[in-house]
Amino acid sequence: MKKLFSAFLAIVIICILLALGDVAFNQQKTGGGKQTLTIYNWGDYIDPALLTKFEHQTGYHVDYETFDSNESMLTKIRQGGTNYDVVVPSEYTVQRMKKEHLIAPLDHHKLPNLRYIDSQFLNQSFDPTNRYSVPYFWGTLGIIYNDQKVQGKDVQHWEQLWNPRLKNNVMLIDSARDVFAVALITQHQSVNTTNYHRLKLAQAHLKQLTPNVKAIIADEMKMYMEQDEAAVGVTYSGDAREMMDINPHLHYVVPSEGSNIWFDNMVIPKTARNKAAAYEFINFMLDPQNAAQNAKYVGYATPNKAAKKQLPKKITSDKAFYPPEATMKHLQVYRDLPLRVLGEYNDLFLEFKMFAK
Repeated sequence: MKKLFSAFLAIVIICILLALGDVAFNQQKTGGGKQTLTIYNWGDYIDPALLTKFEHQTGYHVDYETFDSNESMLTKIRQGGTNYDVVVPSEYTVQRMKKEHLIAPLDHHKLPNLRYIDSQFLNQSFDPTNRYSVPYFWGTLGIIYNDQKVQGKDVQHWEQLWNPRLKNNVMLIDSARDVFAVALITQHQSVNTTNYHRLKLAQAHLKQLTPNVKAIIADEMKMYMEQDEAAVGVTYSGDAREMMDINPHLHYVVPSEGSNIWFDNMVIPKTARNKAAAYEFINFMLDPQNAAQNAKYVGYATPNKAAKKQLPKKITSDKAFYPPEATMKHLQVYRDLPLRVLGEYNDLFLEFKMFAK
């Protein structure tokens, strides 16, 4: 009887151990384990070697997932059930996530390397005092042009895109806010206007651009510009850098009269399961050596002043990617506009796209 009881007890113990092991495995798999850090970031937006370095340096396992738009990321966070420890939203999305109580306030004492961030990139309108976000990369909206098809002096300003000599030679990024920003700036208006009459005037101005519009596209612009398919494109600085690496005839300019300056930021969602690891990772990415390595890999501008000093002069002296103060003061940050107004931007942009076909 004792042997039977002992055998039964052994079976029970084995079952319990197997169950505990399965729970531990599932926690590790879903990012719930104490040794797992789950990151949700844009695709190809970090040097993979840094993830490996972080794992070796801290002992954490990194679970890395990607998204392709702020909206898709936000939808997933809103739905709940996620376990992301670090997410990388753009500025207007940080503002929206704050309003919806989706991100946790940061303890700056746990981020000593925050001191390396250039003060001009802190305390932005979307997050005063950086209570919720830490700058990751920044960039601009500008003009990329092919010197085989157009002279640089003829595409230094937004209004020059309306030149009849650029007929069927201008590519626009498929983004309502960005395309309307171009028109609004030429009319000396804010890129964050909520005035419907001003938006209609901007749309009317855009319709005058249609003879020059070759296409309104997204990532495909890289391929077309690299293959000399158009003279000019309206695109982001990081994408422009990629195109220029492929085609030496391409150049990027930020119009001095103004443009959009954007910021991608590291935040900790309220649903984070491993905040300790999140703080370690953010502080790790703020280390100047790591930030410089990441900037070299990704190609976007770093807000880390100490890291910038470690980058090659040919990068940091390029005014297209690190604009002078005279241009910087005219750059505008997108604000999170009311849904009604965003709907107006999107509807008017759709009308313009139909008109441009």
